[in-house]
Amino acid sequence: MAKEIAGLIKLQIKGGAANPSPPVGPALGSKGVNIMDFCKQFNARTQDKAGKVLPVVITVYSDKSFDFVVKTPPVAIQLLEVAKVKGGSAEPNRKKIAEITWDEVKQIATDKMVDLNCFTIDAAMKMVAGTARSMGIAVKGEFPSDN
Repeated sequence: MAKEIAGLIKLQIKGGAANPSPPVGPALGSKGVNIMDFCKQFNARTQDKAGKVLPVVITVYSDKSFDFVVKTPPVAIQLLEVAKVKGGSAEPNRKKIAEITWDEVKQIATDKMVDLNCFTIDAAMKMVAGTARSMGIAVKGEFPSDN
């Protein structure tokens, strides 16, 4: 028989750097999860992605056990890494802070495809380009069409 789910917790934690301090401790403690057990498992599973912000969805069961799914880094953070800037533009419609190429957009879209709500790589590229535009990052050139 399946375990009864008591709740879901969604957090963004740097890979290999989970510790009991906020936001991890209070979020898990309120559901009665063993915080140190989660931190050890998360750090072991994400040590190869150290320093990158990783979304994690923790499923907490009624017997206080848990399991979690680590997702790929958010598109916005990947765009900032590629563009080599600290943050997005305060006025993205007027002031562009960086430029990236469609090849870089395709790389990010391919990486993030499993977590996006789309079926084709072209749709994923358009989603990533839209995020870039809203951050003040310009995408150079024409959209590469396969036709």
